[in-house]
Amino acid sequence: MAGHGAPTTEPVDCSDLRVAILAASWHTQVMDGLVAGAQRACADFGVVEPRLVRVPGAFELPVAADALARAGYDVVVALGVVIRGGTPHFDYVCSAATDGLTRVALDHATPVGFGLLTCDTEQQALDRAGLPGSVEDKGHEAASAALLTARTLATLA
Repeated sequence: MAGHGAPTTEPVDCSDLRVAILAASWHTQVMDGLVAGAQRACADFGVVEPRLVRVPGAFELPVAADALARAGYDVVVALGVVIRGGTPHFDYVCSAATDGLTRVALDHATPVGFGLLTCDTEQQALDRAGLPGSVEDKGHEAASAALLTARTLATLA
């Protein structure tokens, strides 16, 4: 699993931050797990009511993340899943979403938690979704990383 060697970090107080959890709608079971993990991370860091915004799919994540950053959110956690099929569609969507989310983070100096699963099989996605029986919780990881990055950026200002 890719989670091997992940850093152990303690939550810090982020109760003053405006946080949005942005989630695609495809693959409902996986997405429900990712969203729940991101919400748990927010609670761990003292964020009481993060805003949940849904978009149709992973390709739509960057434009919505950009709008949230422009609206003044301090942290955006982007969650989605793309499962490889028999066409190049997987490559295009993964590349566009990744590049777009990176651009949002850099253009707005806003931490964007990268919780976009890019998997070869549905089982790989389920294994990473933070569901009962999953071996990883990528929603929690993405939110935690973004929140910690927000705190780090605040020390650099």
